[in-house]
Amino acid sequence: MLKIGLTGGIGSGKTTVAEVFKQLGIPVYSSDDRAKALMLENEPLRASVIGLFGEQSYLEGELNRAYIASKVFSNKEQLNKLNALVHPVLKKDFEVWTATQQSAYIIKEAAILFETGAYKGLDKVILVEAPKELKISRVVQRDGIDHEAVLARMDKQWSDEQKRERSDHVIINDEKSSLLEQVLKLHDIFSDE
Repeated sequence: MLKIGLTGGIGSGKTTVAEVFKQLGIPVYSSDDRAKALMLENEPLRASVIGLFGEQSYLEGELNRAYIASKVFSNKEQLNKLNALVHPVLKKDFEVWTATQQSAYIIKEAAILFETGAYKGLDKVILVEAPKELKISRVVQRDGIDHEAVLARMDKQWSDEQKRERSDHVIINDEKSSLLEQVLKLHDIFSDE
């Protein structure tokens, strides 16, 4: 079974692309969703997050994402510390999930696939790209944050140029090119390998 990474900067549309793969019957592991779930479910990880950011990290039993985002997106050192806590747990979770799949290939969706080194355990990587201003407007609309907050988050991720150097395939999500056609082409390639 091929392990395919799916990455792209914030607002690029990688989740939309992942949904197209899901519609084709391909199992998709969402690193972001699983990380949030593990930060709630995994007691040692939960305790470590509280140790790093304090009791405010959780409100009424739920992850206080806005609070944690305010800590990590303004402080690279804090972001690195959080990633160092979450990513080893996430890696093990992905391995367990992968062992249960029975498809020609699977997709691992992760915004910071290269930044964390998670791409090293994958066979191929797809990069989803979109124009910068389009990405910003998507995130402003989706998350209800301002332009500057989006730029601060973008600054914590590798540029598309850096990611493209290590990617095997690129999907353009500029609202002009057909996502479906691009995904179907890759689906055919991965299904035949």
